Amino acid sequence: HAIDGYIVDFVCLKAKLIIELDGGQHSMRQDYDNKRSEFLMSQGFTVLRFWNNDVLDNMDAVLGKIVETLSLPLSLKGEGKEEGTAS
Repeated sequence: HAIDGYIVDFVCLKAKLIIELDGGQHSMRQDYDNKRSEFLMSQGFTVLRFWNNDVLDNMDAVLGKIVETLSLPLSLKGEGKEEGTAS
């Protein structure tokens, strides 16, 4: 989904939640990813980032983090924050 020139992996516009799946190439472009996340958070989105191997090897933790984020009171959602991986 495109948001102001950035393509995000998954987004729920109603919850203002973006989910990004990162492969090994992201370890070499952290400055770009940080700038991108900062912009998206400035637009009111919460950004969850997961490494690909977490999705493949630890799906329960990944899903748990997504459910936890979606379960936050509406007043706390979309206040522009970034969460790390599920590990």
